[in-house]
Amino acid sequence: MAHTDPGRQRDETQAAMLEALFTSSPIGLHLLDTELRVVRVNTTTPAMRGIPVADLVGRPIEDVYDIVEAGEMEGLLREVLDTGVPLRERIVRAFLRGDPWQEHHFEVTALRLDSPRGEVLGLAVTAIDVTERERGRARVRVLDAVRRRVGRTLDPVVTGEEFVGAVVPAFADIAVVEVVDAVIRGDDPPLAPLPPGTPLMRTAFRSSNPRPPQAHPVGDVRRLPSPTPFTQALTDLRPRVVSLRPAEAWMPVDVPRAEAMRSSEAHTLLVVPMALRDAALGLVSLYRVGQSPPFDEGDRQLAVELAAHTTLCIDNARRFVREHAIAATVQRQLLPRLPETHASLETAYLSVTGADPGAWYDTIALSSARTALVVGNVSGQGLNTAATMGQLRTVVRSLAAFDLSPDELLARLHDTAAELAAERANLPIGDPLRREALSADCVYAVHDPLTGTCAMAAAGHLAPLVVRPDRIVAVPDTPSGPRLGTDEDAPFAAVTFQVPDGSVLVFTSDPLLTTYLADFSQPLRAAPDYADRPLQELCDALVYELPDSLGAGDAAVIVARTRSFAAEEFASWRLESEAAAVATARNRTRKQLAAWDVDDETAFNTQVIVSELVTNAVRYGAPPIELRLIHDRNLTCEVRDTGTAAPHLRHARTVDEGGRGLFIAAQLAQAWGTRYTTGGKTVWTEQALPPQQG
Repeated sequence: MAHTDPGRQRDETQAAMLEALFTSSPIGLHLLDTELRVVRVNTTTPAMRGIPVADLVGRPIEDVYDIVEAGEMEGLLREVLDTGVPLRERIVRAFLRGDPWQEHHFEVTALRLDSPRGEVLGLAVTAIDVTERERGRARVRVLDAVRRRVGRTLDPVVTGEEFVGAVVPAFADIAVVEVVDAVIRGDDPPLAPLPPGTPLMRTAFRSSNPRPPQAHPVGDVRRLPSPTPFTQALTDLRPRVVSLRPAEAWMPVDVPRAEAMRSSEAHTLLVVPMALRDAALGLVSLYRVGQSPPFDEGDRQLAVELAAHTTLCIDNARRFVREHAIAATVQRQLLPRLPETHASLETAYLSVTGADPGAWYDTIALSSARTALVVGNVSGQGLNTAATMGQLRTVVRSLAAFDLSPDELLARLHDTAAELAAERANLPIGDPLRREALSADCVYAVHDPLTGTCAMAAAGHLAPLVVRPDRIVAVPDTPSGPRLGTDEDAPFAAVTFQVPDGSVLVFTSDPLLTTYLADFSQPLRAAPDYADRPLQELCDALVYELPDSLGAGDAAVIVARTRSFAAEEFASWRLESEAAAVATARNRTRKQLAAWDVDDETAFNTQVIVSELVTNAVRYGAPPIELRLIHDRNLTCEVRDTGTAAPHLRHARTVDEGGRGLFIAAQLAQAWGTRYTTGGKTVWTEQALPPQQG
């Protein structure tokens, strides 16, 4: 029996294994010499199949494969030859003979071959075609980018811009987003098939070409010519991959697009409808140009996913736009149309960038020629925020009718806001409003032209600007009380500051805007006709100078200019706390009303009112007693004393000899009330004057 030489058998086995690898292995095997020329190659690998060996042997590796980064790859292979350190699993992009459109990805490993004597013989290089794997990874990266970057805002136009930025050039060479124009405005999208003549707005366009041709500019609103792949996609809501051959029958229908495609050398179009529940919101059009490979089935499926995400984002933005429009409409109905203006306080309203639904302003006429100025802002967006704003504004007006001091009014408003917040917290768990915490800022100020002062309190960090006649701009040091609706229970503090005649007060609902105006506003300092400039012009000037980079949110603003109250239009007298003071008060009242040329009926009624109020002050109040008459749009009568007893309206019985004073005054006056201060109280009445007397 013959004995086999073990060494010879081992050599034959190794040779057979090498032959099998180079003739049958699906992995690309290459032997390269020290000049990186092909010595042997596995021609059965898919990349080499059908190529004669004679065309490969002796040629540089970059001639065998059209490597995208040929210079970089050659440097890496030479580094392996020099150092002996293997190159492992390097991803290389290359084009193959016979398939010039399709870029392939190969996972390359290179090992140096050394002889037993240590001589460098060349390289052994393996190349595994991982094109499908890398395409899948690239698609995942594109999908992840779209999910991360698209939908960060609630603006349908910006959403389109985010989309094209995420897919060009990673997935397409050109991307276009067109949205049904009605959807941009917040309307419901039409059901498919899209009605003929429906206008679409081109909201976004991006190209890898720095100077690309466009069929229409971004922002253009047009009706799509029909029939084209675009209108067909909006009819059956199905995506299409279209080869852009010059002789396509539909191209003469839409000449501008066809010309743009030809100029950009686009060869493939992937058009995907943006659809939601059988309704068409718009189109996504993707193009491949030049040497880029055509779209395939995997690309089509990915584009459908990308468009679906973008569609949801645009629909969310549409809903927000619609709700914001409704909220803005509600806000306009809830806010005053015209400011309440006295002869001594001229006011104007201003909404910066279209006031937020939660922002409000108000001016309220108070007794004794005073005016309340109110600015506030409710946190949140949408219709519920506007409704809450309306509730708080109504509460402020109701509380103002009681002549409360600013700090007391805000304390009661805080209680009301806390009750509204508790109602939200008790809503069903599924109600989204339950998750929105209610909080609000508010500043309430009362301007008194007779004393030239302004009393004010704030919830949150709101404070007005005071621009004095000498153009010095100051922000009063106003203690910040707790925000309305929060759990804070710190007391509110009121401050009083002087407001010289001719000053301008600026109240805003955004502290950032207040800070900017205080530091940089030129219209508040340099207007040559500052004292007489129409307030509306001043409001416009403030808007014009606001920089885009300010970062302030929407804001509600009140601008008010103080005027001096004519000294001859009010009179006051100190009275003794005795019965004779009643007659003295009547006589002085009669003379003063005659000087003001008040009609006889109003003068008689006023004397009766003065008699009753002074009588009550003498009987139930405490000295000193003061009578004051104010001749403004109305005729105001005030009686002050230092007593704290609260007057109240009584209905005296027939046999009673007294108890009818306040009742009589209330019957003769248009309005009456009591105002408390640290020094006592003031009982006042107001009577309407005939038009010629106002």
